[in-house]
Amino acid sequence: MHIDKYLDMAQLVWLKDHIEGEMKEAIREIHLANRELTVTVRLRDLEQFLTFLRDDRDCQFKMLVDLCGADYPERAERFEVIYHLLSLTQNMRVRVKVLIAEGQAVPTLIDVFPNANWYERETYDMFGIPFEDHPDLRRILTDYDFDGFPLRKDFPVEGKVELFYDEALKRCVYRPTNLAQPYRHFDWQSPWKALDDPYALAEEDNTFDRGEFTGTELTRAKASGEDE
Repeated sequence: MHIDKYLDMAQLVWLKDHIEGEMKEAIREIHLANRELTVTVRLRDLEQFLTFLRDDRDCQFKMLVDLCGADYPERAERFEVIYHLLSLTQNMRVRVKVLIAEGQAVPTLIDVFPNANWYERETYDMFGIPFEDHPDLRRILTDYDFDGFPLRKDFPVEGKVELFYDEALKRCVYRPTNLAQPYRHFDWQSPWKALDDPYALAEEDNTFDRGEFTGTELTRAKASGEDE
């Protein structure tokens, strides 16, 4: 049975009106689409708004399910920080977004949702979005000296450096990424010849070679008419 059967759309519509009525000054945009409620709030009101969603008797969104980022380089407010909240009491979910420009910081929400700690570190690591007053804002998925932020749209797909084991130094070291061209060449005909000369287009060789057949194989070839 599909989960949408248990989704009370009338209650979700009521929740939208309730939030809009109580926190109108903090909201930039609110809309209900695809059975999901999304609210975009002002940066200065983010902590107050999420505290309201957590503590309000008719909301009770006490669980921060996820916190992530999104990158839109063409916009003045390039980044979005997105919060997904769950209310077990009301059996509803809500998505909260805040828009920020390059270099702007987002207030940490550890005091509101303690599990935001590692989520904020991950968002900082992947997008370079700083969280103001975070007690330990360090990288969490990449190395501490990693150059750049992997989930930004302008980060090269192949990365900037590659890791390999140096026999002389007896340890792992970094070097600039250098993808060997032979491994990026495809002739779509003969992979074996491509290994010998990756820049030469191999031609299909369908010439019958009598030496390929001996004994039973030659008899079968004659029977099938291949020797004619």
